[in-house]
Amino acid sequence: MRRNESLTASMMLLCFGTALLLIPSVRKQLLAIRLSLPAMPALAQSVPPDSDRLQLVVKLSDRRLWVYQEGKTIASYPLAVAEVGWETPTGTFRVTEMQKYPQWRHPITGEVIDIGKNNPLGDRWIGFWSNGRQQIGFHGTNQEELIGQAVSHGCLRMRNRDIRELYQRVHLGAVVAIHP
Repeated sequence: MRRNESLTASMMLLCFGTALLLIPSVRKQLLAIRLSLPAMPALAQSVPPDSDRLQLVVKLSDRRLWVYQEGKTIASYPLAVAEVGWETPTGTFRVTEMQKYPQWRHPITGEVIDIGKNNPLGDRWIGFWSNGRQQIGFHGTNQEELIGQAVSHGCLRMRNRDIRELYQRVHLGAVVAIHP
């Protein structure tokens, strides 16, 4: 029977690394090295690298978006999140659509609302998820007083000035990580 050399090498490295960690002096040195490295915020660590290292990280329970560039926080915004029954999907996504002055289609009635002060999407849309029928993204709002509450149909609402600022930073393909 022929051995898989890659698997054998991986197993040897794993065993060697585990054995080193069992030696108290080595473990102490590794811990000291790890503690001296600048730490990236825990929420951003699970996000795959992007071409310019831009990461949008949402913590739904905090109702907040953090924007990281090369591991450093460059902005943070309050959000309105989804109401019960319309939960925002969690996981890691990429920006798939960006639009200025979007139209809005009501997810239940299908009614279309054109651009203007009555449009619930405000004047910017940054889409990152779709199941083929529904879309979810960051957008402005015509009800800024609801920011910080659970009121949306899955989207992440932002103050209009905040979504305009975010829109200038983000590009198609940017990483979006949504945490509970």
